[in-house]
Amino acid sequence: MLEGKKVYFASDFHLGLAAGTNPRAREERVVAWLHQASADAHAIYLLGDIFDFWWEYKKVVPKGFTRFLGMLSSLTDRGIDVHLFTGNHDLWMKNYLEEECGVTIHHEPLLETIGGELFYLAHGEGLSTKSISFRIILSLFNNKMLQRIYSAIHPRIGLGIGHAWSNSSRLAKHVSLPFLGEENEDLIRHTRKVVREGCEARYFIYGHRHLPLTFDENGRRMIILGDWFSFTSYAVYDGRELTLICEPLKA
Repeated sequence: MLEGKKVYFASDFHLGLAAGTNPRAREERVVAWLHQASADAHAIYLLGDIFDFWWEYKKVVPKGFTRFLGMLSSLTDRGIDVHLFTGNHDLWMKNYLEEECGVTIHHEPLLETIGGELFYLAHGEGLSTKSISFRIILSLFNNKMLQRIYSAIHPRIGLGIGHAWSNSSRLAKHVSLPFLGEENEDLIRHTRKVVREGCEARYFIYGHRHLPLTFDENGRRMIILGDWFSFTSYAVYDGRELTLICEPLKA
């Protein structure tokens, strides 16, 4: 990591979802932020639920997102590393974005050394959750046989089903849970668990929760990145400190 360069982290754009803010305006805001970050970015990590629904067929990908995809390609063409994590809304990414936009796709939590410090990076879905129903849903979403069956459905129907599911979610109604307390927050519980198991990361960064949060404990910092419905929220690491930046949306 070169002197004067920074690493940026963001998540939960949910591009395409008409909730909270106009989806086109949100995409334009994301693209403007990426353009601004590119001025001093060493790398950019996008930690999942970037798209509200994404399904790759062999010859078909979802319509739209041209401004965002063009920006990804521009960033990687300039030599900026862009890492894209799958979330529970877009976990069906395959190799299209890697081949066309030059990004690196991650399907699992990642331990990454950045600027001499060890980072634990993940979208966060299902990590240490006590919700049996959510664990069941995730197991169905990740079932390879069910994925093959779904891919056999005509894209007009398959994408229609996916968008209908997305629009019925709690997020589509713009409902977010408040902070539940340290013992009841899955991602705090998960961070403590992996530390007990020997993980030596100093920084832990997650998406998924839609709650901008910085939590420090025993010399480690955990950040939940929030979302782009109520805020413009992201984290930045300058080689010395990791900071969460959360700006309210302009009226």
